Amino acid sequence: CLYLSDYHFEYTECDALGSRWRVAVPNKADICTGLPDPVKGTQCTFSCSEGEYLNMQSQQCQKCAAGTYSLGTGVAFDEWDSLPSGFHIRLLLLLLESICTSTSVKTGDYIASNTDECTATLSYAVSLKKPGTVSFDYFYPDNSIYFEFFVQNDQCQSTDSQSRWIKISESSWSKHRVELNSGNNVLYWRATTYTLLGSAVKPVMLRNIAISGVAYTSECFHCKPGTHSAKQGSARCAPCPADTFSNKGATVCHQCDRDKYAEAGSASCKPRPACTNSDFFYTHTPCDSEGKTQLMYKWIEPKICSETVKGAVKLPASGDKQTCPPCNPGFFVTNSSTCEPCDKGFYSNGTACSECPVGSEPVVGFEYKWWNTMPKNMRSAVFRREFTWEVAGEYVYTTPGDQDTDYLMLTLNVPGYRLPQSMTTDSERSELSRITFVFETVCSADCKFFFLAGYNQWNNDVVEQWRGTSRKQSYSYLIQSNSTTSFTWTFQRTEEFNMRKYSADVAKIYSIHITNVLGGVASQCRHCALSSTKAGSACVPCPPGHYMVNGTGVCKSCPPNTFVRADQPVGEAACVQCGPNTETNKAHTACLSDCALDVETAGGAPLHYDFSPLANVSGFHSSPRFTNKGLRYFHSFNLGLCGKEGRVLATCVDNVTESGREVRGYICQSTVVPSDIRSQSVVSSQPFLIGLTRVVQTTCGLTHILYNNSTNMSHTELCESKDKWTPLRSLLSRNGCKHLSYLVFLLSNCSEGTCDGCTFHFLWESQHACPLCTKNHYREIVSACIQGIQRTTYVWQQPLQCYGGESLPAQKVSACVTLDFWLKFGVSTGTVAAVLLVTISCYFWKKTRKLQYKYSKLMMNSRGKECELPTADSCAIMEGEDAEDDIMYLSKRSVFSKIRSYSRERSSDGFDSVPLKSSSSRHTEDMLNFRCLV
Repeated sequence: CLYLSDYHFEYTECDALGSRWRVAVPNKADICTGLPDPVKGTQCTFSCSEGEYLNMQSQQCQKCAAGTYSLGTGVAFDEWDSLPSGFHIRLLLLLLESICTSTSVKTGDYIASNTDECTATLSYAVSLKKPGTVSFDYFYPDNSIYFEFFVQNDQCQSTDSQSRWIKISESSWSKHRVELNSGNNVLYWRATTYTLLGSAVKPVMLRNIAISGVAYTSECFHCKPGTHSAKQGSARCAPCPADTFSNKGATVCHQCDRDKYAEAGSASCKPRPACTNSDFFYTHTPCDSEGKTQLMYKWIEPKICSETVKGAVKLPASGDKQTCPPCNPGFFVTNSSTCEPCDKGFYSNGTACSECPVGSEPVVGFEYKWWNTMPKNMRSAVFRREFTWEVAGEYVYTTPGDQDTDYLMLTLNVPGYRLPQSMTTDSERSELSRITFVFETVCSADCKFFFLAGYNQWNNDVVEQWRGTSRKQSYSYLIQSNSTTSFTWTFQRTEEFNMRKYSADVAKIYSIHITNVLGGVASQCRHCALSSTKAGSACVPCPPGHYMVNGTGVCKSCPPNTFVRADQPVGEAACVQCGPNTETNKAHTACLSDCALDVETAGGAPLHYDFSPLANVSGFHSSPRFTNKGLRYFHSFNLGLCGKEGRVLATCVDNVTESGREVRGYICQSTVVPSDIRSQSVVSSQPFLIGLTRVVQTTCGLTHILYNNSTNMSHTELCESKDKWTPLRSLLSRNGCKHLSYLVFLLSNCSEGTCDGCTFHFLWESQHACPLCTKNHYREIVSACIQGIQRTTYVWQQPLQCYGGESLPAQKVSACVTLDFWLKFGVSTGTVAAVLLVTISCYFWKKTRKLQYKYSKLMMNSRGKECELPTADSCAIMEGEDAEDDIMYLSKRSVFSKIRSYSRERSSDGFDSVPLKSSSSRHTEDMLNFRCLV
């Protein structure tokens, strides 16, 4: 081989020491011999810088020539007419290996994902000799698609799940950059659509993929048409400005002829078309000191039409003065004829501000119906220019765009919402806020008009969309969460790639009205709230639990166990009685349940319930459902009973995107798709609240729990009555309450939990729905007295119809006595009583004898005077007389004789015989001769 064109150089594989050899390889086999001998090559870690390439002949780095570029140790992919070598696309249905008919869209500048339920994965494998990076531009406008980027290394380990998230593109192309480790790396871009309602979504688009850290590059790449590099050592090529063009490998861009034009980055020039009415737009200048505004006409930039071509339209003259439109409600006209918002506590109809009267409060919000200037909290944007919506006095409209595929966006930002204290109607009662706008679209192609609600700068949900021409109409949307911070109106003329073919298609918004906005302005005032006003309110405050008497400023206390509702008529009617088994909260604004319940029973003791174990949030799924593509999904419900202050509410989340939007309430629902992506078992989306719960009545075996109907946007119109309550039932086993499971499932045959979108039925099986156990639920069993011990045992009544509450008392042991003991005790007691009776009888008998003796002695001392007692020597028997008188000189007799003598003591003539002393005969004689002296 004599010529360098006959062969080229390559490096061998690196050995264990990191060395390699440079060898010559013929361009065609068997055409020449005598190739240069192999020589030692550069180290495997050797690389060139950006803008350089490795000259294999000299094995030295050299700068790229003008018109070419090099990433040094990298590769770039910026042309997508066909899929570049090394890239692979895989399409499958999530969790089901299925044939997908959708394909990725490839154009000259970018590659786009599919928009159906097939998961599209774009992969590229690269081996890096040293740590490098991968960067790419992406456009990700729709959060109905989950878009992630991750890298797998040699061990098939993926990047951290948190770093896989790709942020939503707010208005233009975004750049993403990730560090790569040396070795083998497989790059994955994956897009999965989670739209279940068949609505259209916008695809994810990729372009300008660049990877650095590869082994080396032995050549420089020519700049593609429409770009150029003017100097040596360029790392990339710069796009040509507008109205210029370039060919492949250009060093400069060439100016187009005057009758031709070119967009930025064009490879050729196009003839300028004749100017039409679609090539310019009109706007208004701010009002001057005279209250006048000027009508201004402007060409769409960049201007591509020609005014000199036959039939071309000239730009209308600008500067015509017109009277400024009035200020919007809540604003007033300053001396400089500009519109400024009224101060807090004031209202206006657009001319002058007036202070709200005493006992009233301003109803704040934003109402835009005159469009002289764009409001400060609104902005318009498109990918390549700033202003796409322009004011036109009575409306704001979309100006003709550079490309018909552009999304022309108008965004309204709000700081938050607060309910006024003076709401009076049922519709106001259920609304945190409402946005209403009047719009119109005029289209000759398949235009689309979107209305989106945003929860942060990265998340916008499509609320409603219209296709084609739409007559002038009004649309309202209820805001139910303070997390909604922005609203966006987007207009796209067509999805076909055209340039100003349908520029005349237009969308107009005539008015926008949003209520209850923090920091808003007021167009009217209402009577003060009936309850205590919040901080910052202009109303006369009332203490908690008080109401205002006919707006006079006099506050009176509500009856016990009532709460104050501002949506009730003025007066005592504002105090609403709490329902059964509920109590008012500290602020007297609602009635809450403490999960305790007492139920009176017919002819029995009351039943006590404690549902506090059921107060924790419980979740369950519906039966599986499938989309037309076979994607399996569930409806997930989270329930939290009771309304104790400070309790944790049920939460449903949206984890499809970075926003992580949450809704909190007593019952909420979300759509769940089982998934293995992002290291999560399920993907949850579309969360919304269903309603509130209240415990009202129960019996053993069946507990009725009522919840209020949903005020969610999608269900409001289906539920005719806001005060309708639906039972949520908890059914118990007939075998008792001891061994029941803890389970919640859908009772209705409808897999979504509801058949009409308003009424939901669930079945909750739990032992905690039984009444609390009391002493009436158990009985006692008393054993016989055995060896002085008696045992009392307590057992439950069967079947057991209670749970928790009082526990079963422990067995009692007490001392006792037998029947033999009481028999012995009775005999002994009777014997003692008999002896005591005999002793007492003897005692009183002896006392009686002494009295008889003394009486006889008195009679003997009467000295014979009949019927006259003797004069007593003294008033009483002197002390010591008994001792003498007791001495009787009687002969000793037997016991039998004594008894006979006692029975004969009384003589036959009726006188008692009294024994006398035998030693005194004189006394004896006197006794015998005693007579009664008359």
